[in-house]
Amino acid sequence: MTFELRMRMSAAGALAVLLCALLMLVAPSSLAAQAADRLGLPDFTRLVASRGAAVVNISATQAPAQPQKQPFRLPELDESDPMFEFFRKFIPRMPEYPGAEPDDKSLGSGFIISADGYILTNAHVVEAAESIVVRLADKREFDATVIGADARSDVALIRIEAKELPHVVLGDPEALAVGEWVLAIGSPFGFEQSVTAGIVSAKGRSLPDENFVPFIQTDVAINPGNSGGPLFNLRGEVVGINSQIYSRTGGFMGLSFAIPIDVAMDVQQQLREKGRVERGRIGVSIQEITRDLADSFGLPRPAGALVSSVEAGGPAALGGILQGDVIVRFNGRSVESSADLPRIVAAARPGSKVEVDIFRDGAPRSLSLTLGEWRDPEEEVETAAVGAAGGATNRLGLELAAPSAQQRRERAIAHGLLVQRAEGPAARAEIVPGDLILAIVAEGRQLKLDRIDDFERAVAALKPGQQVTLLVGRGEAASYVSLRADK
Repeated sequence: MTFELRMRMSAAGALAVLLCALLMLVAPSSLAAQAADRLGLPDFTRLVASRGAAVVNISATQAPAQPQKQPFRLPELDESDPMFEFFRKFIPRMPEYPGAEPDDKSLGSGFIISADGYILTNAHVVEAAESIVVRLADKREFDATVIGADARSDVALIRIEAKELPHVVLGDPEALAVGEWVLAIGSPFGFEQSVTAGIVSAKGRSLPDENFVPFIQTDVAINPGNSGGPLFNLRGEVVGINSQIYSRTGGFMGLSFAIPIDVAMDVQQQLREKGRVERGRIGVSIQEITRDLADSFGLPRPAGALVSSVEAGGPAALGGILQGDVIVRFNGRSVESSADLPRIVAAARPGSKVEVDIFRDGAPRSLSLTLGEWRDPEEEVETAAVGAAGGATNRLGLELAAPSAQQRRERAIAHGLLVQRAEGPAARAEIVPGDLILAIVAEGRQLKLDRIDDFERAVAALKPGQQVTLLVGRGEAASYVSLRADK
């Protein structure tokens, strides 16, 4: 090979390298797309560039915990002091309560659904927030207000005062196929505009205590801070809100769940119009149809929801549904498994009339019934407790409530009334919300308390300025506290 030929080849090689470098500088995304195409992989670059601006970071600040005080303070004595043994034996020491903690902040994600500042996120991201700051992709920050939040679906609608904002395009979760590529953008651990991708692992998943949401299961990496962020399909359409993960460690383990966007949009519409979410109810208990049950009930295949009990006087009973019926279709929608029925019923509006297809005695039948309204049992208990509270107008300055069943279980409460508010004499005696008033002692007689009425009658009988003693429970200890009724 001549020297001249070698020089020509070297020049050609150098020119090729230079051209490649120039191409990479001029059109890197195009090259990335071509490389992805050659490998048969999806190209997310255009999607991120076009949709990322509509994804926001949300920082919510909760109120600091209020310091709790003991009803009274015992003297700090050395163990060698003669009075130490007396106090140890006869006066139980109250547990120590820390002072106020610093503001509690939660970080999450969200996405803009309209140019005038409406944003969807998770309800748990903004729960009990005193202030919410939304940070856009262009680093602008806005204070946000909560339009409404629904804990049962974990959807919240917030708004910022801004116009002409970039916003997402909504897709159809029903059109999603298992195995389809999806992408998440959010702020895991506060790292804004982080992009992760994966595939749809399953659809219509039911999670414990979340039977109103047919979750989209994916293997997209989701971590704390991703909550409330969008799940995109390859067309750049939002198909879900990233909500939670299944994990034994607290970190991502390959199982993440998103709320379908059609469910979320229905919730936000009701929150915007009514401030709350209405859900249908029929008043039945159901169970899954197994192959053996299908054979026993004469069903062609194991599908539907078997009615195991019917609430007396409920919508289902009034519509003619009986124990042992198998509901196979409700309001025009097929019921493939028992998990489908609560979602379908909840999606229908209370008061509406619906058609129900059932199997009874081995034969199909059609019934019609009028839906009732579903109420969260925890909300009903809380409402009942608040409704039973005595106003803080009595002479002791106490507002009390009967503990709910859940509170009794969680705190192992055998009897007593919960302090909702303490003013005047009660506040001066260092009684605080969350304490239990177990008994009231007046004129040598101790009355154990379980009812608001009993407490109010005892307080009403007190004379102005009369001394009274309360047995106050806090934590695992109880102590008698004396106070004087207001004049």
